[in-house]
Amino acid sequence: MTDDFNASNLPASCSRLYSEPEEPASSSGTSQKRREDPEKTSCHADSLSPVSGGEIVLRPYQAESVQRCWSAMDGGIRRLLLYSPTGSGKTEIAMSVIKGALARGKRVTFLCNRIHLVDQTCRRALQSGIAFGVIQGENTARLYEPVIIASIQTVARRGLPQVDLLIIDEAHAVSGSEDFRKLLRHAECPVIGLSATPFSHGLGQWCHEAGGPLFEHMIIGSTIRELIDEGYLVDCDIYAPSEPDLKGIKTARNAFGETDYTDAGAARVINTPVLIGDIVRHWLKLAHGTPTVCFAASIAHSKHIVEQFMAAGVPAEHIDSYTDDAERQAILMRLRTGEIKIISNVAILAEGWDFPACATLILARPTRSLIRYLQMAGRVLRPYPGKNRALILDHSGTVARLGFPTDDIPLELDTGKQSRAGGKNNCERPVPKICPLCKYMKAVGVRICPKCGFVPERQPRVDVVDKDLVRIEKEPARIGRQAFYSQLLAIAKEKGYQTGWCRHRFRDRFGNWPGRSVKDVVAEPTKEVRDFLTRLRIRDARSAK
Repeated sequence: MTDDFNASNLPASCSRLYSEPEEPASSSGTSQKRREDPEKTSCHADSLSPVSGGEIVLRPYQAESVQRCWSAMDGGIRRLLLYSPTGSGKTEIAMSVIKGALARGKRVTFLCNRIHLVDQTCRRALQSGIAFGVIQGENTARLYEPVIIASIQTVARRGLPQVDLLIIDEAHAVSGSEDFRKLLRHAECPVIGLSATPFSHGLGQWCHEAGGPLFEHMIIGSTIRELIDEGYLVDCDIYAPSEPDLKGIKTARNAFGETDYTDAGAARVINTPVLIGDIVRHWLKLAHGTPTVCFAASIAHSKHIVEQFMAAGVPAEHIDSYTDDAERQAILMRLRTGEIKIISNVAILAEGWDFPACATLILARPTRSLIRYLQMAGRVLRPYPGKNRALILDHSGTVARLGFPTDDIPLELDTGKQSRAGGKNNCERPVPKICPLCKYMKAVGVRICPKCGFVPERQPRVDVVDKDLVRIEKEPARIGRQAFYSQLLAIAKEKGYQTGWCRHRFRDRFGNWPGRSVKDVVAEPTKEVRDFLTRLRIRDARSAK
């Protein structure tokens, strides 16, 4: 039994969960700097009630994702990972799954790993008409509700409530979190993980704490390219005006299990007047005053960038984990209203921040982490009226290292085993080239610059593998994508291979992963497909010598 929703009855600290304030808070005065307290959040569950009749309207791929989640769980899958790109509406999918669980009389807990994600999920639940309780530090209330939105930090200390379904947001963090792994071991219910980066190290690996693989099955909700083609995301133009010298910078394993530059090392190299001046100069030249988010290497670096923009007459502000919640919301509102043009941070806006009007991204934070890169780039790929393409200004060398954020990504769970393709890192992708004239980043395979028309001289190209010369010509796709994949499924069944093998062979043939349009339908293999696989085996055998 819940009270009727009335936004005016909510305390000021949580009324923003239902609607944005009409006027931004004043920026005058100073605020007490602090780190986000994991024991405190602005969402007070005991005073929140859902919007009556909150209907969830799903896009076709979202509805299909919900149906496939239930089919997998009904088929006995216990730990399921749902992949859907940044900006695709994973939370809407989760809310629909939750409503389906409630219709079946089940109890659900939704786990978040950051305080602002707890707030955001509470807002979505309210708008979806879902009554919920909260387990989050001192703000624990309404535990009688069948849906609980919880902080992983609090649940790790107090224990998981008795539920029938556990949903984990930002599930790529599971493999690097002892708290998550222990919870999975004690979870006796089905688990759905949500992630836009499912290739995180060890997500499919056997884990002692979890008593089995962290996730045993993955559902692909959609792909980045499919969402761009269907208008649910926008494509991007990328310029790389400058690139810092990162030689000798120390690296360390990050929370996602990837090797990345240390913050201190990257900041020492990139926090220079010359590089920051280059950032301002190229933004003035290319961004045309569009709302912009900047990711910097350190707090000091971010503040220096803001100072230089302000000196150039461009209104900009910085936020970090010391910025109190009221001030942070006021700064974000000033960006929404156009009072400022640029918001700069280190990483606090990389997850869970939605502002579709944001059209320009400044990459001033060098990274080798594909997960972190895709999170940052995803901030500007959401569509908005009048926004046909996003703009990315890469001053960190990241695009040249990791490729376009709209390229296909590895869509299989990492089991910790070496891949079949000669031990190649599953996250390696073809990288674009920089136009030497205008610094535009050209997509893989594009020779003439689409922006300035520069034509580079042709260079002789020979594929060399040790002492042998090997060339595999890319055959014309006489067999369609579905037919080819269907035949791969039949061959995999013959040889006892997993479906991941089919996906890799599909990518060898077509240059990208099978998307949502390719179905798991088996067909009799033809000689053409078997011959293609034979040529691949010959190539791999020679490469391994």
